[in-house]
Amino acid sequence: MNDANTTPKNSESTRGGYFFTPRVDIFENDHELVLMADVPGVRSEDVDLRYERGELILHAKVKPVESARRYLLNEYETGDYYRAFSIHESIDHTRIAAEVKQGVLTVHLPKAEPARPRQIAVKAE
Repeated sequence: MNDANTTPKNSESTRGGYFFTPRVDIFENDHELVLMADVPGVRSEDVDLRYERGELILHAKVKPVESARRYLLNEYETGDYYRAFSIHESIDHTRIAAEVKQGVLTVHLPKAEPARPRQIAVKAE
């Protein structure tokens, strides 16, 4: 049986509470990278997703479940989620979009238009 004072194995407690590292899948197509993160118990209004200095920072808050029950077995841990990702310059950070549905956060990271070569005119003196 889990004791309420025991730190969950996949969390850290250095930020004033439990923070879990969500598992993610990342895949790529011709137009974007898609990041899918498992964040059970999270609502869209509880997700703080931001891009700062080349990093995508995910912080999702889970409201604790209040219960007067006396558990015989309690395996489901609650806590917030935190994870940060380095974002390559080939991603257009101004068009990043995200949605959460049924405990999965999906982040769309659109690729930037490739730098196009251009002819440079050279003037004679």
